[in-house]
Amino acid sequence: MRIKHLLIVCMYFIGSLAYRPVVIIHGILSGAESMTLLVRHIEKLHPGTVVYNCDKFSGWYSLENAWRQVEQIRDYIGQIGKLHPEGIIVLGYSQGGLLARAAIQSLSNHNVKTFISLSSPQAGQYGTSFLHLIFPDLAAKTAFELFYSRVGQHTSVGGYWNDPNEQALYMQYSEFLPLINNEKISSNSTSFKMGMERLNKLVLIGGPNDDVITPWQSSHFSYFNESLDVVPFYKLPIYMNDSIGLKTLLEDERLIIIVKPFVHHLSWHTNKRVINEVIMPYLD
Repeated sequence: MRIKHLLIVCMYFIGSLAYRPVVIIHGILSGAESMTLLVRHIEKLHPGTVVYNCDKFSGWYSLENAWRQVEQIRDYIGQIGKLHPEGIIVLGYSQGGLLARAAIQSLSNHNVKTFISLSSPQAGQYGTSFLHLIFPDLAAKTAFELFYSRVGQHTSVGGYWNDPNEQALYMQYSEFLPLINNEKISSNSTSFKMGMERLNKLVLIGGPNDDVITPWQSSHFSYFNESLDVVPFYKLPIYMNDSIGLKTLLEDERLIIIVKPFVHHLSWHTNKRVINEVIMPYLD
């Protein structure tokens, strides 16, 4: 009986070692507490998993300059990576997914094995519904007047606001998204691409009923043209030029694109059925 019990304990221990540590980065105007259900669900389904729920830049602080947030998130991920040389998983939700991606790109020797981007504006944002709490009179067509300015670039949203009708101003004023997407060549362009290519797996999750990320296909690096038609990512320069390694990842079968309908933006991390279907399969 004692031997049987010991075997069960050993099997449990070995099983727990099979799961990599998970780092979770929350979205805009929220904090670590908003990801608690996801944390507990991971711990329940994958017993023994070490989950780090980042509490940096909560609430209104999530509107701070994107690069300032990335610097701290980069250090946070880097320190956790050192604690787990076997490799870690990073999951970023909404704005947190974009900031986490930039942080990973900024870590030249990271050991992030899987990066899960959960409904994040990877190609930018051109919708203001989620901003009406902060800017009640802001309209998408005129938002560039705020965001493409020195003041606007002090906000996180300004860093990834991508107006399809104001691309000249976007390239001139935006200090974040054009850099991490290597639309603007910088001294970090090579390392930004290398950071992405170090991933074993890049999982991009989004869906047509998100109602916040605009266009919702931005979660898959697709985006509007000047006519507001969505151009698939594989027809955009970021892919065709392999600017940040998307083409390399896809050709190596390391890029996974998930389209999940009937999921609102606030449900990706709070609906257990959705979590089971789009997140849990990639936490290995």
